[in-house]
Amino acid sequence: AIRRTRCITVSSDGRFCGLLKSLRQNPYQTVLVKFMTSLGADPAAYTASAIRMFVLESAKPHGRHWAQSITVATRAYLKYLVAMGKCPAGREHAVPNFASWQFATTPRFLAQSDIDRLLTTCDGESRLRDRAVVLLLARLGLRASEVSTLRFDDIDWRNGRIALIGKVRREEWLPLPQEVGDAILAYIERARPRIATTRVFLTDIAPIRPLSRIAVKCLVRRALDRAGIESIHRGAHVLRHSAATAMLRNGASLAGVGAVLRHRSPSTTALYAKVDIGLLSEIAQPWGGRLPC
Repeated sequence: AIRRTRCITVSSDGRFCGLLKSLRQNPYQTVLVKFMTSLGADPAAYTASAIRMFVLESAKPHGRHWAQSITVATRAYLKYLVAMGKCPAGREHAVPNFASWQFATTPRFLAQSDIDRLLTTCDGESRLRDRAVVLLLARLGLRASEVSTLRFDDIDWRNGRIALIGKVRREEWLPLPQEVGDAILAYIERARPRIATTRVFLTDIAPIRPLSRIAVKCLVRRALDRAGIESIHRGAHVLRHSAATAMLRNGASLAGVGAVLRHRSPSTTALYAKVDIGLLSEIAQPWGGRLPC
């Protein structure tokens, strides 16, 4: 990408337009295409006000994460131009920063009544798979990828536990609740197609194959639609947040919830304390000043 950018800064107008088309491959390159289309191909003409205006206008229709991507891409490109002597020194400082406060958001989750309605829509012989998947997501807080890659060898029926390989590729064991175990067993014995694969969850229409991560998300979205649950968050991850919230409200500690969700940092789990004011006392720092009169 850097070599292509170098060509753009020294090429003629015709080659500049051609290389703009070749850059449309990833988000950062998309930002640079818009940047050079807006400010032109002559780096020496880039002014601090023009750079700042481009970043602010480009970020206006988007959220915080995309705004930060715009600043990263623009600042990196300007640093390259300065290092190559094609742009006045210090131009990268014209790129504004966007605030990113830790714990600024509230976890998205469904109320227990909505979870009950969701499970009700998964009753019946034709939806045994859906019920098992939703229970794994809503009771144990599994990720969609962990559900889709679950294998028979990962379930220890004798000891009532389940093995998971998380983001860091480390095997961890979680207890398998009776309700979840019964749902998985019912699906395996009564509804799962008989094909030669160790993956537990399969598609229910031809061609029969293991469920993918995207298929798990679509399964949850269809269940939410059947239940008539109004929520702007309609993916499988909202059930993971719901599981964490339910555990906290039922008396589990932040450390216990972090262990179930397999968080590497306690600060990640602390985000869920925002759903209950009483739980904030576990992470609140002591007041260092004097008490008010």
